[in-house]
Amino acid sequence: MDTKHSALNQRKQQATPRGVGVMCQWYADKAENATIWDAQGNAFTDFAGGIAVLNTGHRHPKVIAAVQAQLEKFTHTAYQVTPYESYVSLAERINALAPIAGPAKTAFFTTGAEAVENAVKIARSYTGRQGIITFGNAFHGRSFMTMAMTGKTAPYKRDFGLMPGGVFHARYPVASRGISVDAAMESIDNIFSEDVAPHDVAAIVLEPVQGEGGFNIVPADFLKRVRALCDKHGILLIADEVQSGFARTGKVYAMDHYETKADLITMAKSLGGGFPISGVVGRAEVMDAPNPGGLGGTYAGNPIAVAAAHAVIDAIEEEQLCERANVLGAELVSVLEQLQQATDQAIIDIRALGSMVAAEFETAEQAKAVQTYAMEHGLLLLTCGKYANVIRFLYPLTIPTEQFRSGLEILKQGVLALNAETHSTAVGQTA
Repeated sequence: MDTKHSALNQRKQQATPRGVGVMCQWYADKAENATIWDAQGNAFTDFAGGIAVLNTGHRHPKVIAAVQAQLEKFTHTAYQVTPYESYVSLAERINALAPIAGPAKTAFFTTGAEAVENAVKIARSYTGRQGIITFGNAFHGRSFMTMAMTGKTAPYKRDFGLMPGGVFHARYPVASRGISVDAAMESIDNIFSEDVAPHDVAAIVLEPVQGEGGFNIVPADFLKRVRALCDKHGILLIADEVQSGFARTGKVYAMDHYETKADLITMAKSLGGGFPISGVVGRAEVMDAPNPGGLGGTYAGNPIAVAAAHAVIDAIEEEQLCERANVLGAELVSVLEQLQQATDQAIIDIRALGSMVAAEFETAEQAKAVQTYAMEHGLLLLTCGKYANVIRFLYPLTIPTEQFRSGLEILKQGVLALNAETHSTAVGQTA
């Protein structure tokens, strides 16, 4: 590590708390599309995307132009004090795009956790009930309500005491973990018989593709059965699309892949193309349940971020980024399948929906080794999953093909190096 980065790391340790975990030991100086440069000019291909924020890449020209134009008008009024047309027109666009049955309405906020919190508020207001059912390995945010909803203790909630009540965790169906659709449905029935009656449950909240949980994709049959269960008991179905939304899965929303419709959908991350904005879209009658003043926030629907979001939607449509997600995802899956065959099954599972792709390794150490190799060779990768043994891929969908393939080559060499090391160790033990 060079002297400048070492000095900055020392300053960081003195000035910021250790609870903010930081992956890279170098510091970003500039970024463009799928590349980040440090102050020394070292370039890194970004397969992390700011944790799913940059489906349209760093500094997309349309986003930058829209933000610059808005900066010349105004930066803040507080929408609930002095509204602006761009908020309304963005809501109209989201209402038209979202896979919600019947008329829809949208409210905007700032972070993903805020979106989920407000979806819970809306569900409780509409149903008059308190209970919330979520799933094991889910991630919904870092506020207290969303920590309670998150289905993983470490690192998200282990240091922070008891969580808010009224939240119950069912099992998410994951075939590779031996959790069938029937077993997952049974776990909801167990909650009804052991913890909370159905008539006290306001909503079931699920990620159609679990993000931090390892990119587990919800089976269509499970989603259909959960929808029927919700309809039977007057429970709302909330789809958390904070990580999976805005072309990542090959459609604008992951829920677009299913016939089943949610009552509410939360969104954030790539909606803003690098600017903080989130939202909840849902059935109009449900969204209208809270009284005036019950929803909002000082920065909710900030005009700069709203302008960026308009540009993101333009880019997705004009540059056919849903189709691009499917093309890139298919190429990545093909490479992963080849590596799976070439490395004695070190990769034990591959999960993909469009460009929401994950490779699960036998151990967390293997995933970390590949991630470290990639970083050393100029490629940023993220891990996730219950056991931190999954590498997830969140490259910009705007990445140039040549750069994408160069990144895949680094990935290949990292996995093959892992395989060579494993064989070398095995030979040494045999000798």
